[in-house]
Amino acid sequence: MITLSATPQLETERLILRAPVASDWPHWRDFAMTDRARFVGGGSDKTALVLWRGFGHVIGHWVLRGYGMFVLTEKDSNTPLGMAGMWFPEGWPEHEIGWTIWRPDAKGKGYASEAAIAARDFARKEHGWDDIVSYIVPKNDRSIALAKRLGAVQDPQATGPETEDPLLVFRHPKGDAA
Repeated sequence: MITLSATPQLETERLILRAPVASDWPHWRDFAMTDRARFVGGGSDKTALVLWRGFGHVIGHWVLRGYGMFVLTEKDSNTPLGMAGMWFPEGWPEHEIGWTIWRPDAKGKGYASEAAIAARDFARKEHGWDDIVSYIVPKNDRSIALAKRLGAVQDPQATGPETEDPLLVFRHPKGDAA
């Protein structure tokens, strides 16, 4: 398996968080072509070409920034469940922790929470991030609920990145990695 060089791997109680690899593409594509992906730039109206570019952004973020979104898998399987990690593309006002669950059978099992906590702790410890936000589409009730479970509070004074739709800004509590 070809991987990005010098990309860390994180381990939680149930998960491995690793660099994205080429074999993740079909899993991402299949998720991103559904309406479940509408909050992260996907949707049933998107073409594989558009989604290929989006997946390239995920990989390129690691190359350009030295950190990015981890693909999460269960410890006993290399099948991708989703992504969680650090996100700060050009033009983003603040450092973000984001997450997506790709597989419908992985929803509601706490994987996104477990992965987001590990990524947030890594961002603090390894990259010195103290001010961390999550940008969330207002209609994305599941992500809003997760942000709140992670201790994040909506910051109505903060401005999100320029996107097609306005985003809510949820500010994570400050603190050291657990």
